[in-house]
Amino acid sequence: MTIYALSTGPGISGIAIIRVSGEDTKKVIQLLTNSTIPEPRVATLRKINKINTSELIDEGIILWFPGPESYTGEDMAELHIHGSKAVIDALHASISKVENCRLAEPGEFTKLAFQNGKINLLKAESIADLISAETEIQRQQAIKIMNGKSADKFNSLREKLLKILSHVEAKIDFPDEDLPEDIFKNIKKISNEVILNIKKILDDQKVGERIREGFKIAIIGPTNAGKSSLLNHLSNRDAAIVSEIAGTTRDVIETHLNIDGYPVVISDTAGIRDSKNEIEKKGIKLALDKAENADLKLIVIDAKSIDFKGVLKELMDENAILVINKSDLLKEDLNSEIKNYEHVLISVKNNLNLEDLILKIKNKLKNKFITSVDILITRERHRQHLEQSLNYLKNFEEKNEAEDFDKAAEDLRLATRHLGMIVGKVDVEEILGSIFNDFCIGK
Repeated sequence: MTIYALSTGPGISGIAIIRVSGEDTKKVIQLLTNSTIPEPRVATLRKINKINTSELIDEGIILWFPGPESYTGEDMAELHIHGSKAVIDALHASISKVENCRLAEPGEFTKLAFQNGKINLLKAESIADLISAETEIQRQQAIKIMNGKSADKFNSLREKLLKILSHVEAKIDFPDEDLPEDIFKNIKKISNEVILNIKKILDDQKVGERIREGFKIAIIGPTNAGKSSLLNHLSNRDAAIVSEIAGTTRDVIETHLNIDGYPVVISDTAGIRDSKNEIEKKGIKLALDKAENADLKLIVIDAKSIDFKGVLKELMDENAILVINKSDLLKEDLNSEIKNYEHVLISVKNNLNLEDLILKIKNKLKNKFITSVDILITRERHRQHLEQSLNYLKNFEEKNEAEDFDKAAEDLRLATRHLGMIVGKVDVEEILGSIFNDFCIGK
């Protein structure tokens, strides 16, 4: 089957690129141009016609990439045309008339590249991350993974496990043979080394995921404390409805920000109070869940009627800032108990001390993005496979010590398999759908 799709963004543009890949790519180009195939990888200006007619669609550049020396590993072509909706639709409609041609699914070109051995699974994921990068730190992380450092590390650990697996299997296959003593010492030494390496990789404070997904900030507090107003100020737009009516915010409202190059996701949540309204109660539960999973909590309370007890007080920890809003209405000094918490007095209405709050947020951000080790994990999928591999390696060591070699070998095989699944060295069909569905169509 030959696939095609718009690879540039939708909408009016000077240039649009339509990509075609598959065994009938050459046929598509010949039918569209009524001419011979251009020289490989040479930009060639051609008139592009509707198939089976002489009606001109556009005049554009054709790039021809014969397989396997192409992005997908198959015969592939790119058509650089003018980026109007009418031109793109006409070209799509014309290609669709060619037998065995269909519109590509999201990420299908990159999926083909992976399946044809052009890239590994980590590189495929990093391409998706690069496309969706909104901040400089996200771009840098995606490029580092694309360069293959992570894949090299995981492949190296996997190869070490395969080496000791061969020794264990030799002992199983030849139980009566006396294998050299240093082989058994080597098995223990290498397995310990791999375990320490995996533990070190896992001990990264989840910085990679935080960069990729964004630093999560939850604004939480009682009703009418000014949480939505604060979100709107930080977002520099009216992201949330502001009202004097208590309980206006029922659901979680999220907005994405770029603060000093760091990706941030700020959530405005329902006001915390006792409520009999079922919808509001669900909103309050969502608010508490958001607070639980946030990297930073902004606990916003009203200066003129300080309500800081119960669950709000329990949420106050090293990953929280107490924000006392409406400070312009404060009639007296804060009590000593409140002063003991990390806090900032602000007034969103009068734009007072908001820069102090933003500075505190920036300091928290920088600390959370600092790590002493190379970032190798960027997705929960990677972490889960490493944790599984570590568990099987621990089981292997116990069984190996007990000389239960058959069961030890199985644990070692499973540990190796989980490392392989990170880079796609083993059958990973069950996870491909979830990975490539995150791509845009045309990539």
